[in-house]
Amino acid sequence: MQPNTLLDAILDEAGVSHAGLAAHVNQAGRTRGLALRYEHTAVARWLKGQRPRGQVPDLICEVLAVRLHRPVTLDDIGLGVPGEPSSPHGGSLSGFVERATALWRSDEQQRPHILGAPAVTGTPAVMPVWEWENPPEDVDVSRGGRHRVTSADIELLRAARTHYEQLYRKAGGIATRSRVVGFLNAETAPLLRGSYTDETGRQLHRATGGLVAVAGICAYDSDAHGLAQRYFHQALRLAKASGDRGLGAYVIALLVNQSLFMRDFRQAVAFAEAALRAAGRHITPALASDLYAMQAKAYAHLGDGTSALSCIRRAETAADRIRPGHEPDETGYVQPGLVNVQVAEALLSLGDLTAAAEHAAAAVDTPAHDRGRVHRLAMLSTIELRQGDADKAVVTAVRMAEQARGMESQRLRDRLRTVREHLVRSDCAGTAEAAGLIDGALRVPL
Repeated sequence: MQPNTLLDAILDEAGVSHAGLAAHVNQAGRTRGLALRYEHTAVARWLKGQRPRGQVPDLICEVLAVRLHRPVTLDDIGLGVPGEPSSPHGGSLSGFVERATALWRSDEQQRPHILGAPAVTGTPAVMPVWEWENPPEDVDVSRGGRHRVTSADIELLRAARTHYEQLYRKAGGIATRSRVVGFLNAETAPLLRGSYTDETGRQLHRATGGLVAVAGICAYDSDAHGLAQRYFHQALRLAKASGDRGLGAYVIALLVNQSLFMRDFRQAVAFAEAALRAAGRHITPALASDLYAMQAKAYAHLGDGTSALSCIRRAETAADRIRPGHEPDETGYVQPGLVNVQVAEALLSLGDLTAAAEHAAAAVDTPAHDRGRVHRLAMLSTIELRQGDADKAVVTAVRMAEQARGMESQRLRDRLRTVREHLVRSDCAGTAEAAGLIDGALRVPL
């Protein structure tokens, strides 16, 4: 069950409170001979994704149509398909745009039923990937609107994606999310509803897909996993509309990473395989190396050492083929050393501490952006503790804590807490200093 963002957006547009809608629906029901006793709590449940019974969806349309002085359909309020939430891929592209922008609006307004929604599992989680991989394709994405979209507009979106990605790497997703979502609402939504040819539209959807993916990354980093998943699914639909298979594979890599965090290792393997298969020759060496490395981690957690080692070899081979300057902007996160730290984590799960330490040390010795450096140092410290070298682990943990200071990131906080717990249990010299520095980094308000 996913939040009904369309109903939320149209209620906001109509200026109707939860209690007000319930009262109006009760009144409209009485004119039809229905004895309804809805309260604001019922409306809250509808916004969370519950479908009202009987004639109530039609009554909601009737109430809102009077308020807005225009016809309102079941599709307009997110209740067009009985018993099911609207698919992020289903229906027309224009319908998708309205659902997507409704989510952005609800996110910017910090609606609790949006922020706290859990990630979907099973078929609803898999279908967006399947629909991206399979026909039908979008034959024509042109649109007629008031504002004509220009190449300067598209360049603005590309520059914004780069800006917010860099901000995320330095300050964390918690600090960045409100900014990128605000930009989506203020700048991107009007462009999607504008006027453009098929060629311009594909560029617009590609640029928007990259920006929406960053919003998803920030939501993931803020522990809003259901919201992050919805952003990733949106980005995947936008990638399909753009015709860029490589962008779609990049978005699936984000879903693979989230699946690993949620410990759905079989789904991580399947998603990575879908990206590698469907993107084919359009996949770049950087993205291929990351997908293979994440597959290796998933196989290692599943206890399949043979498959894990095979994926490690493929990841390393792909990494050797990376040519700086020949990769799209989105894969810039695959910096030198990233595959090393991914492989180190896989080898750690397999119990090969010596090889894991070599890869982790190589990752730390390679320059990286601030966020990546914290992750690399955390992995090295964890391995050093597992090897019984607590003194080294303390030194590494101190470097990690100093690097993490000032970042607002739930994922980094998780890593810091884990390292701290392991350090405290080791009870070696310098533990108190390292733990104190980690505590200081954790005091950043979220």
